[in-house]
Amino acid sequence: AAAVPEDLPLPSEEPQEEKHQTEAPPSATPPARAVLKELRVSSITPDAVGLQWSVPEGPFDSFMLQYRDAQGQPQALPINGGSRSVTVPGLSPSHRYRFHLYGLRGGKRVYHTSTEAVTDADSLDEPLMPSEELQPEDSQPKDPPVESPSTDAPLARAVLRELRVSSVTPNSVQLQWSVTKGPFDSFILQYRDAQGQPQARPIDGGSHSVTVPGLSPSHRYHFHLYGLRGGKRIDRVSTDIVTEEPQPEDPKAKDPQTEGPASETPLARAVLEELRVSSVTPNSVGLQWSVPEGSFDSFMLQYRDAQGQPQALPIDGGSRSVTVP
Repeated sequence: AAAVPEDLPLPSEEPQEEKHQTEAPPSATPPARAVLKELRVSSITPDAVGLQWSVPEGPFDSFMLQYRDAQGQPQALPINGGSRSVTVPGLSPSHRYRFHLYGLRGGKRVYHTSTEAVTDADSLDEPLMPSEELQPEDSQPKDPPVESPSTDAPLARAVLRELRVSSVTPNSVQLQWSVTKGPFDSFILQYRDAQGQPQARPIDGGSHSVTVPGLSPSHRYHFHLYGLRGGKRIDRVSTDIVTEEPQPEDPKAKDPQTEGPASETPLARAVLEELRVSSVTPNSVGLQWSVPEGSFDSFMLQYRDAQGQPQALPIDGGSRSVTVP
């Protein structure tokens, strides 16, 4: 088990798709050739890198971006199969990173492309964890929308408002926000954990809420939500919250039932069943599940890593499978 991290994100050579395709024959469609090309850097800041790629032949079910952080620890970011860009947050200034993007079909990695990037020099750590509230008007000149020339529409003003706390437990917080003008391509939620380490959670651009798990009881957190357009952060809202005191019984048992009475529709019955393992490798597990009744807004997969640290993976409500790297 000690050797597992060594071969997770940084292979010494690029595996060819032919080697993997024979491992994923669930139907007649997946064996069709899928090609991943042109992984390139679209934006760089002291603490983030924007990446873009193309799929000349495909499609892929999903993507997996892997890299090592500044401490040499392997990191993995699952990406929707329809995406062609991603912003990697929580990086260290003036550091060289090598990114590996894998295309997945049938739970298997069938194509791989890589690129390198060096983050910008430090700017007093202000972009990641500012100590004071930065109003949207202040952030607009720093991240001008004109740097995103994909279409005329993205140049329109996008405004993020009202980051608020909808529920609090000893180890989690649920946040909600609104977009008065938009839309945004995606969001990034940033905060520091109880040990003072920066944390960043990428969020889909269509979302307006997120649950942050793995927090410490009776601890004050300062959350920053950034709205991204064209790989640039163009608006930001923040809020403070103190988690509840620890309870004698496990609070997770009451969370799902009591935290979601937003309207009459969510009260309709929704059933989650058959969580099962679809694939296993030395450093990843593929999971599948079914929803026989109703629909869910989103899913949250939680587990503890080999060091006993809590991990959480947010998943789109339309998904029925995920690879945990």
